[in-house]
Amino acid sequence: MALRFAQALECQSPPAVGEVCGRCRACRQLPGQTYPDLHVVESGEGGPSLKVEQIRELQRHLSLSPLEGRWRIALLLRFHEATAGAANALLKTLEEPPAPVVLLVTARSAEALLPTVVSRCEVVPLRPLAHADLAHMLEERGLAGEEARLIAGLAGGRPGRALQLVQDRSLLDRRGEILNDLRTVLQAGRAERFAYAETLAKDRAAAVQALETWQSMLRDVLMVSVGAEAERINPDREDEVERLAAAKGTETWVGAVEAVERTLAAVHGNANLRLALEVLSLDLPRLP
Repeated sequence: MALRFAQALECQSPPAVGEVCGRCRACRQLPGQTYPDLHVVESGEGGPSLKVEQIRELQRHLSLSPLEGRWRIALLLRFHEATAGAANALLKTLEEPPAPVVLLVTARSAEALLPTVVSRCEVVPLRPLAHADLAHMLEERGLAGEEARLIAGLAGGRPGRALQLVQDRSLLDRRGEILNDLRTVLQAGRAERFAYAETLAKDRAAAVQALETWQSMLRDVLMVSVGAEAERINPDREDEVERLAAAKGTETWVGAVEAVERTLAAVHGNANLRLALEVLSLDLPRLP
């Protein structure tokens, strides 16, 4: 969405205000983030945090005149991963950006950012698409009904995530492995759980993917445990969900869902990944 907004700003032949031609140099280069007046800033391989040095470098670029377009556009991705120093360093630029500059900041939620950052931005909340609407969209793109409903559930109301799952089927394979890991962890002792946490902590992105997948499964188990009629996120695992719900009481599954949510919040807050996963290992229930 941020890139499409940038296209609307920079399009050289817009058919109408806010629309894009899709053919000019700006429209072609912005989706691939290769446009010379677009500056993308995000946390990278050097660590999970966006750092103050990156903001300083961005400010240097923004002080210059645009090379080709009408604007210099800064896209700050996942700004909830910024260190406090980086967030504070951006405040002056957010409040008084140079005249030909637009800053686009993305984050999981406004609550995940410093209030001083949010107060200087125009907040555009993005809400999840209804499960049925997303499934219908996928069916219109050629997916069978059952597969469309499964992917719509796994995407959590995010059309972009749904399209990723359609285009890269290895993501579905990985999701199956993660759910199998959850079953193994729930039956494992403390030593085995800590060993798994150590392995998972080697890759933060993989850890977040695993936690989000576990969260979806445990949510289904909780819904079955309380007798709710809500749409299942993992309908292809219905038998396993039923078995888990029968193995422990509702209070256990409430605690499990809360434990995973706490861990995700800690990971997104740049907590020590291995420590967060080890704490989760202690909080998850033990099944026979």
